[in-house]
Amino acid sequence: MARRREGRLLDLEMHILAAGMELQGEDGDFYGFALAKRIAEYSDSSALTAHGTLYKALARLADAGLLEPTWEDAALAEAEGRPRRRLYRVTGAGELAHRAELGARAAAEARQPKAAFA
Repeated sequence: MARRREGRLLDLEMHILAAGMELQGEDGDFYGFALAKRIAEYSDSSALTAHGTLYKALARLADAGLLEPTWEDAALAEAEGRPRRRLYRVTGAGELAHRAELGARAAAEARQPKAAFA
């Protein structure tokens, strides 16, 4: 299991923010199952071991102010004959954190010594 480094995002959190920004650009708010499907399309399926893992990460990101959660209108869910969805939006702070983490990872990779012979 990955350990959190202070001020850094875990791989799953990076996947959530990237996929969330993409879904948000297409449809506005997004919900967990749509997010899980998008992450599975673009990443190694081992990145999402269980939906419980995803929802815990969503809660952490919301607590950190990187996602803004809301409940969808109950009448809409009822009209479609399904439970109400918890909807999310990536906040400005979430976008900044994602960009900062991408930069930090790129800088760390650049500092890695390259082998002289491959």
